[in-house]
Amino acid sequence: MTAAEVLTVAAGRKVLLLDQEPESNLGGQAFWSFGGLFLIDSDEQRLMGIKDSQELAWQDWLGTAGFDRGIDDPGGQDYWAHKWAEAYVDFAAGEKRSWLYGLGIRWFPIVGWAERGGGLADGHGNSVPRFQVTWGTGPAVVEPFEKQVRAVVANGKVTFKFRHRVDGIVRTGGVVTGVRGAILEPSTAARGKASFRAVVGDFELHAPLMIVTSGGIGANHDLVRQNWPARLGTPPKFMVTGVPAYVDGRMLGITAAAGGRVVNPDRMWHYTEGLRNYDPIWANHGIRILPGPSSMWFDAKGKRFSAPDMPGYDTPEPIEKFKKNGVDFVVASSLSELVTGMNKLTGDGLIQLADLQRQIEARDREIDNPYTKDVQVMGIRNALAYTGESLSRTAAIHRILDPSAGPLIAVRLNILTRKTLGGLQTDLSGRVLDASGAAVPGLYAAGEVAGFGGGGVHGYRSLEGTFLGGCLFSGRQAGRAAAAAI
Repeated sequence: MTAAEVLTVAAGRKVLLLDQEPESNLGGQAFWSFGGLFLIDSDEQRLMGIKDSQELAWQDWLGTAGFDRGIDDPGGQDYWAHKWAEAYVDFAAGEKRSWLYGLGIRWFPIVGWAERGGGLADGHGNSVPRFQVTWGTGPAVVEPFEKQVRAVVANGKVTFKFRHRVDGIVRTGGVVTGVRGAILEPSTAARGKASFRAVVGDFELHAPLMIVTSGGIGANHDLVRQNWPARLGTPPKFMVTGVPAYVDGRMLGITAAAGGRVVNPDRMWHYTEGLRNYDPIWANHGIRILPGPSSMWFDAKGKRFSAPDMPGYDTPEPIEKFKKNGVDFVVASSLSELVTGMNKLTGDGLIQLADLQRQIEARDREIDNPYTKDVQVMGIRNALAYTGESLSRTAAIHRILDPSAGPLIAVRLNILTRKTLGGLQTDLSGRVLDASGAAVPGLYAAGEVAGFGGGGVHGYRSLEGTFLGGCLFSGRQAGRAAAAAI
C-alpha cells in the first residue's frame, strides 16, 4: 500500500491491491522506518533558527547525488533521475509539509542533522539540519494512508488480495493488461517475520493499468552481490540484513521482462555501521548503530579511517542489552583488555595494542583546546554549536581514555543492506519507460522499485529523510497520473 493507491482511490477509481505477504505487513517497509522526512525551510527549522532555502537544498542534493550518466541525454540513465530530483526538491520546499500536516502527521520540534557532509560546501551532505522525525515514527506515517484505504474497502473501491505473488505481467497487443501468479497458503506470520511460500493455486487478474510498488533488493544478498559496483571492489562475504525477507527484488526482473528498463542497478545505499540484532525479527536481522559521542573508526588492522570517513557525533541509544547480549560487542575496563577481546572476537589477531593506543592518545590530546586540526573533533564541536544537537544527541566532548568516562566499548561493524538507489526508469508521471525511452502502455512504478523516481533520484548517495519522502512523492505522482489515465 502506497500513496499511489490512496490517490487513485481518492480520484474515484477502483484499486485491486495484490501482496504476496499476509495482511500483517500492510504498509511495507515504511512501518519500520524512523519516520524521518526531508523538509526545506519548514516551520520547525525556522523555530530552531535554521536558515534554509530551496537553492541551498538543491546545491546539497547535486553535490550528494553526483549525477554523471547523461542528465542532458533523453536516453541517459540519469536523465529522468535528475528531473525527479528537481521536482522532489521543489516539493520538499513547497507543499510537502502542508499536505502531510493536513493528513494529521506531526514532527518532533528538534530538527536532526543527518548526512553532514564531506567537508566542502558544494560536496555531499546537508549544509543545515533538515531531518524531521515524525511523532510516532514510521507507523504514524503509514496510519493516515491506511485509514483512507480501509475506509473504502467496504464500498468496493479497494479490494485486498493478500498472499497473491505476482510471477508475470500480462501484455496484450503491447499494452499491460494484467498480472499472473501464484496464490500462497494462508499465513499468520507477524509483521516482518518470514512467511511460507507454499503454493495452493494460481491466478490471472486484469486491469486497465498497474502500478508496481514492490521495494528494492535489500534482503536478497545474491542480487546485492550481483549488482555490487565494480568501483568498490569485491562484495563482502558476510552482510547483515536491514529489511524483511520480502524485500527480494523479484518485481525488478519481472517488470524488465515485460519491457521496463532498469537503470543504475549498481547504485545502492548500505550502512557500514551494521550489527547483528540480539533479538531478531527476521533472518540475519541487522540494525544500524548510532555512533557514540567519542567513537573512532578503524579498519580490520586497527588503522584509523581518514576524513571524510568519520562516524557521527551522537549519543548512542541505550545499549546495555547489546553490551550484554550483542555478539558484535566487546566491553572492557582497559585498552589492553579491549584489544584482547577484539582479537578474540575476530579470530585473526590483527589489532596491535601499541598502534591502537598511539592513535587514540593522539586524538585525545586534541581535546584540551577549543580549536583543533582533528576533523572529527571539529565535527563534534560544530554539532554542539547547533542547539538541536546539543540538546538531544551530542554528548560533551571528552578523552576516550579518561578512566571516568569508561568502560571502553568496541563494536565489530558489518555491512547492513538497506536501500536500492537504482531501479525502473520512469517519467514524471511514474510511467515505466522501455529501452527506447517510450512509456510501456499501462505500466507505472513508484517508490524504491523505481529508484524512488526516475530510476535513481538520489544518484550515488542520498540525503537522509528522502527515502520515505521519495516513496510518498513518487507514489503521489503515479497515483494522480494513473487516475487521470483511466
